[in-house]
Amino acid sequence: MGRVAVKIGANTFQYFTRNPRGGSVKELNVADIENFMAFRKEHNLAMPLAHAPYTLNPCAAKPDVRRFAVETMKDDLGRLEYLPGSCYNFHPGSHVGQGAEEGIRKIAEVLNEVIRPEQKTTVLLETMAGKGSEVGRTFEELRSILDQVDPELAGHIGICMDTCHVWDSGYDIAGDLDGVLKKFDRTVGLERLKAIHLNDSKNPLGAHKDRHEKLGKGCIGLPALLRVVSHPDLKDLPFYLETPNELNGYEKEISLLRRAYENPACSADTVIPEGTGENPSRAEMEQLSERAVSDPADQ
Repeated sequence: MGRVAVKIGANTFQYFTRNPRGGSVKELNVADIENFMAFRKEHNLAMPLAHAPYTLNPCAAKPDVRRFAVETMKDDLGRLEYLPGSCYNFHPGSHVGQGAEEGIRKIAEVLNEVIRPEQKTTVLLETMAGKGSEVGRTFEELRSILDQVDPELAGHIGICMDTCHVWDSGYDIAGDLDGVLKKFDRTVGLERLKAIHLNDSKNPLGAHKDRHEKLGKGCIGLPALLRVVSHPDLKDLPFYLETPNELNGYEKEISLLRRAYENPACSADTVIPEGTGENPSRAEMEQLSERAVSDPADQ
């Protein structure tokens, strides 16, 4: 994956620690890890982000499902010690009728079991869209999880903010990015924010649906996402694309974002001129924006 990242112009990447829809995992290959670390140094790649499988549910009601989450996270964190300085991102899970408060308690309980004071990996709770009974849909829920983790482990836990998820959960990063970040800072603390999943959304604000879209093709819109990349409180964080793309699409998005990052005063129109076919026109972006704030049936 490191070679692919370099080929498309990326300076980091995200990978799944094992089958994202299951739990199977390859045997650990220490020689392969050593080769990657040498390649990473040669090409000046930032440490990649490890992502846990989607099948984890640390707050499940069924004991066997929770045990799978504990065993998987312990194994993943043990493997990541071979990549010191890594971050390990996971979805907090769904309480499935137990209530958010009980879900939060169980997630914190699992974190207290799997994290070790001496580990070199930071575990990241991902912000969620609020689909179904997902926990982590609000900054307050994330804070409640953090508050129940043992103080001696606090330095090993952070947050990954997904732009699609926070938008779908009701935080208006398009119309009031500064306000959203101030709320996050008051509630959780910006020092806890370690990574950004940069995605547009197919859904209007507050839809609680979690459907990613290519940058500039969704309801958040390209101008807002460029403001995220260049925001003083965010610009030094690693950004990871999870847009529905093939490699050439990711390469174009990376190039676009790099131009915006290097020229923060540029607008979306100057980064990608209208009519190129790569992003919506100004009129299309205005229509998407109107959908995002005026379609109560979808909220």
